[in-house]
Amino acid sequence: MSGDNASLLQHPRRNLGNRYRSQAQKFARLAAKDELRFNENMAWAEQNARQALLHDFTDEQNWRCLADLKLILGDSDGLAALLEDLFVVLGRDAEQIDQLKGIDFLLVGVELLEAAFLKDPLEPDAWWSLIESSENTEVAMVDFSTRCKRLDFSDQRANIVYGRRLERIRASGREDVFIELSRHLLAHRPNNHELWMELGRLYERRKEADEAWLCYDHVQQLRPHMTPRDEFLARLKQGMDGEATGPWTRPTVEKRSEFLSQMQSLSQRISTTLPDVEHAIEEETSEHKDPNLERLEMLMEAGDASEAFFFARRLVAQGEAWAEDWVDKAKAAFEA
Repeated sequence: MSGDNASLLQHPRRNLGNRYRSQAQKFARLAAKDELRFNENMAWAEQNARQALLHDFTDEQNWRCLADLKLILGDSDGLAALLEDLFVVLGRDAEQIDQLKGIDFLLVGVELLEAAFLKDPLEPDAWWSLIESSENTEVAMVDFSTRCKRLDFSDQRANIVYGRRLERIRASGREDVFIELSRHLLAHRPNNHELWMELGRLYERRKEADEAWLCYDHVQQLRPHMTPRDEFLARLKQGMDGEATGPWTRPTVEKRSEFLSQMQSLSQRISTTLPDVEHAIEEETSEHKDPNLERLEMLMEAGDASEAFFFARRLVAQGEAWAEDWVDKAKAAFEA
């Protein structure tokens, strides 16, 4: 239940964000009028500003509100932490993180915040307008795609922000770009069942049944109370009725294994522990333990839940029923 609550908080709720931000601004005004209760009112202002950001991290006003309070309080470390958190939401870009080294945050912290929003708006429509208004939209799309492939989307908020950007890309008719970049987001955070669902629907519209089934299968694995895979099979059966062609069959083990192997390879892009894991497996392989089990154990211990998830699912697809427990362990790690 605690995992579900944490997940819900990660989904933006604009009304609550606005309400808490208004309260933060109210206490900040009170602090400015009453010196005797300045600290108390500013503490309430900061608490409400944090709540505003917690409930809606996609509203730039909430980031500005907390940044302004940090500036008033002279909290350089707090402003630095705020910027670091923003860059996590924007995909943990190494180039952005480098900007935070050796600077006076009280002097240029807010300026850096605004520069980030100018280059990378959190509002998806504002971001898409920026892409369309560039001198060459296609070049801008290539640049965006290249950048996405080196970003870290393991934070759920980053997955949501970029998932909404991908929706704009898909709506523009660039389905192949949507598919390619969606896989990168899902490799970093496999429990994004909403994006799996959107990807499955797109594949279904494109009549790519095997790929659609694989996506819907992931949704049903992540959310057992949902049955998109079974519903898809029912739709296929209805479509086949009366036709001369034979019935569609689910993807082969080889096809499923290949797909999961591709997703596992993508997830390795953000793994900083993979070489250590490989070395440990080579050095410590026991005659009494399955090397696949050892690999799963070491991946989970290293915090590589995404790769462990796809690896365990691939083992299950190949008939290794014991790996089901490791699929569940990886899923639980996503919500931790």
